Amino acid sequence: MSQSLDLALNAFAPPLPLAVALSGGADSTALLVACARKWPSQVTAVHINHGLQAAASQFERQCQQLCDSLQLPLHILQVNAHASAGQSPEDAARIARYGALTEFMTAHPQGKACKAMALGQHADDQVETLLLALSRGAGLPGLSAMPAQWVRNGVAFYRPLLQVSSLEIRRWLAQEEHTFIEDPTNTDEAFTRNRIRARLMPALREVFPQHLDTFTRSASHAAQAQVVLDEVAQEDWLRVCNTSQNAPEIKKLQGLSNARQSNVLRYWLKSRCQSSASAAQLQELLSQIAACTTAGHQIQIKVGSGFVRRSKAELAWYNEIV
Repeated sequence: MSQSLDLALNAFAPPLPLAVALSGGADSTALLVACARKWPSQVTAVHINHGLQAAASQFERQCQQLCDSLQLPLHILQVNAHASAGQSPEDAARIARYGALTEFMTAHPQGKACKAMALGQHADDQVETLLLALSRGAGLPGLSAMPAQWVRNGVAFYRPLLQVSSLEIRRWLAQEEHTFIEDPTNTDEAFTRNRIRARLMPALREVFPQHLDTFTRSASHAAQAQVVLDEVAQEDWLRVCNTSQNAPEIKKLQGLSNARQSNVLRYWLKSRCQSSASAAQLQELLSQIAACTTAGHQIQIKVGSGFVRRSKAELAWYNEIV
């Protein structure tokens, strides 16, 4: 059985005051109502207007009416969420949304007064995210799906409803007699997530009635395993890093197993180079490292958004070919 909303909120203990991202839909509406009840005068609502659909003004009105009824402050943020060339609409909207929320929390006076931001994603969202990751052949970071809490640019984000089903949330709202608005784009099957929601989720519910519990549990296991890998990567980084150059030494990398080489190289690229490698790029890099047994052996391959090349005894990362 998925967790009840009341139980999830009882366990939710963020630093206060708290900002809640409010779309006007069922999930964020329930989250805001429950948080406002638990922490009177300690909650602020934030609504993002993506400017992508005609219903945007209707969402704003719904959010304003809800906040007026709860006597809560509401901040409406306008963003440009139009996708650029080669970017999916979902990614563009997500990047714009989190950028606006982060800016509100770090630059707006009311946002800076808040200690944390709560988001309304639930168990169904978590399973959909896991299925998307599986369809893309993701590794552990992707199979971990959405974290329950994380920090970005100094802002603490929380998702307290990840163990609560969409059905439970809607039942709770009906019991509390609170209205919400349905996003018309949620039924547009041009979006992969919506196809998963419309076609796969009902089939999973029929074949595996407990799939929300078991799939979210698997995501939690993957997240725990990733924490261990991150800790191992940090330990291995101390072994292979040339501290004066802040770069991995090739000979020391060769002393690790392929799996640990791969793990520490991902750590290096992410934490030191702000980049990432595809599976094919990483495999090619591992092959080049293994072959690097002479002083004249050169390494220079495309990795992530830049290039990795040999620089004497170390690997170096560059934004462009040098």
